[in-house]
Amino acid sequence: MILRGTVFSNILGKDTGITIVTPGNLQEGGPYKVAYLLHGLCGDSATWVDDSMLPVYAREGRTIFILPDAARSFYTDMRHGPRYFTYLVEELPQLCKAVFQISARREDTAILGASMGGYGALKCALSRPEQYGMCGAFSSACLFLKDGLAEQQKPGGKQVFIEQYGEQLYLDFLAIFGEELEWKPEYELLELAKRFQNKESKPAIYMTCGSSDSFQPSHTQFRKEMEPLGFDFQYEEWPGGHDFFFFDHSLKRAIHHFGL
Repeated sequence: MILRGTVFSNILGKDTGITIVTPGNLQEGGPYKVAYLLHGLCGDSATWVDDSMLPVYAREGRTIFILPDAARSFYTDMRHGPRYFTYLVEELPQLCKAVFQISARREDTAILGASMGGYGALKCALSRPEQYGMCGAFSSACLFLKDGLAEQQKPGGKQVFIEQYGEQLYLDFLAIFGEELEWKPEYELLELAKRFQNKESKPAIYMTCGSSDSFQPSHTQFRKEMEPLGFDFQYEEWPGGHDFFFFDHSLKRAIHHFGL
């Protein structure tokens, strides 16, 4: 079953899009596992349903997939814009648990995403390990955000960034991080991961990237940085680019990997 609509968010102060994908034999008597599936920079709450085989993958399982809308926020409480991170990790789970029979156990809760959504999934899982026991991140953007923001602040860095990624993304970053492009430790994935060194509850992480993706070098480095931190961490790479052909196959593998 696929449900598309809107919910009113007090945190965002507005209606916001949401899509729900359920198993084919949805019945009373849950609770079901839950997976929050995050869209990329140019997507919305319907993108994974429209561009992937998610409804087919979900049909035989016992997982309810929640697809929120976070605009171009990088799943962050924006400096000049809505608080999408707080909405995602606090308000959205409460709204969904009030309507659907989904488990509250971290062992039954996954967060997944591609590109901007991959960054968002990792950020949420590493920020709130008490909520998310599983994290799937595909072709993730901004694995080394601090370095990226620093490059933009160098003389001529703004123009180089705009030529490579476009003016709209530069404006997005100004809205998210402010005119000075301020970096904070809570934005940086490795900084969040290093906080787990003395903790037992760590999310299991499954990451993928295509060998032809421009983000591939950062994934190789991120994997090396994660290895000594003691996570249940698996990284897979195969031929592919930064597109939904690759994202869809990654989603299928993640569902199998986590038993969703």
